[in-house]
Amino acid sequence: MTLCFVLVPIIDPSAAFAMTVETVTAPAKNTEPLQTVTAGGSQALSATRTQFTTSKILPKAPAAGTPDPGTAQAIAHEMVIARGWNEEQYSCLVALWERESHWNVYAHNAKSGAHGIPQALPGEKMATVGADWETNPATQITWGLNYIAGRYADPCGAWSSSETRGWY
Repeated sequence: MTLCFVLVPIIDPSAAFAMTVETVTAPAKNTEPLQTVTAGGSQALSATRTQFTTSKILPKAPAAGTPDPGTAQAIAHEMVIARGWNEEQYSCLVALWERESHWNVYAHNAKSGAHGIPQALPGEKMATVGADWETNPATQITWGLNYIAGRYADPCGAWSSSETRGWY
């Protein structure tokens, strides 16, 4: 029996990419390498009789630029830089929270109960940072950055997870 795989990668050469790797393993009797294919140095498929590995290409967050003074994004920018993260991390945060809440301090998801700029679930979790968690963007951003640092290490880790799963 002959088994053939055809891989046709479609890559936009003008886009910047980040890469994550997913491995899928299937049972088999022989582990001799069968084939490795690499496209443009950024996407690969390798296969043996027991497993194959594919690279999943994820787009980077678009550059956020300089926030308007006095906005929630300006508060977040100061906090991101104070943590020692860079502009790329800030851009990931802007993209993430734009998707989640459009940076609206009052955003509330009636279905899940998620609340605020970081869409904390439940929103009351943010009270650990301040009693004004329902209305203060600085309190919500502080809580959100603490959550991201604890769970994903940094905003780009959270953005990558959101790109993969649709949530963070």
